[in-house]
Amino acid sequence: MGVGRSSSVKEPTWEVVLSFDGVDWVVRDGELTARGATLEALDDQLAAALRDSGRFGPGEQVSVFMGFDYGCMPTWLRQYAAHYFNRWVSLHL
Repeated sequence: MGVGRSSSVKEPTWEVVLSFDGVDWVVRDGELTARGATLEALDDQLAAALRDSGRFGPGEQVSVFMGFDYGCMPTWLRQYAAHYFNRWVSLHL
């Protein structure tokens, strides 16, 4: 399992919501949830969850867009967080 970017591989695209609960980074898509204390741990847990879900075949390369959920931030802080991030990761299952 590896994490990286790849522009030459034709990949399915999957979109999730990214948030931070004060302890862990969390991604959700309504049916599947993965969490990790670091972004690297989150990516590892997400790859494992996708493998276990049967949505993608073994060895498949999956491009995942993580859109940050600003709702997890206090309202007063959102005005300063326009630079906060969304992420793209490429996971090899």
